[in-house]
Amino acid sequence: MIDGIALLVLTILILFVIGLFICFIIMYNNLVRLRNNIDKSWANIDVLLKQRSNEIPNLVNIVKGYMKHEKETLEVLTKARSFLVSTSSLSQKAAADNIITDSIKTIFAVAEDYPDLKAVENFLQLQKRITGLENELADRREFYNDSVTIYNIRIQSIPDLIIARMMHLLKVELFKATEEDKKYVKVNL
Repeated sequence: MIDGIALLVLTILILFVIGLFICFIIMYNNLVRLRNNIDKSWANIDVLLKQRSNEIPNLVNIVKGYMKHEKETLEVLTKARSFLVSTSSLSQKAAADNIITDSIKTIFAVAEDYPDLKAVENFLQLQKRITGLENELADRREFYNDSVTIYNIRIQSIPDLIIARMMHLLKVELFKATEEDKKYVKVNL
């Protein structure tokens, strides 16, 4: 009788350990998937940043003739584009992206005061293209932040917290707008 009970307890213990191991594997794989989703969503943002960066020189060339007194804006835009292309750090790319976004807003705002510029077909096409890219970037930034939020919640919640610490997973920063980004764009002509 004791052997039967011992065998039953041993079987239950083995099944419990196997169950824990399966739970560990599932949680581990879910955390890896979440981390990879963050990398993928940043890569998607990076693709759009590069596309926008490739369009900017065309926009700058078209606008140059109409905005000679806006030389500073064009220079900031060109420098930020160069920095974006040359950097590999997420935070530096985000900072360059914010500068480019502000400069593009300024250019489009100034263009409102130049009826001839607004009538140039190339400018209109580029404006639509860049506006489309800006909208896609906003969507992908939102997806990135959703992915980061889900990941951060999971690595801070029990029982995933235990596995996350074993994997040395750290909290990931959200893509945030700077205080400068939140300011009203004022155009002085």
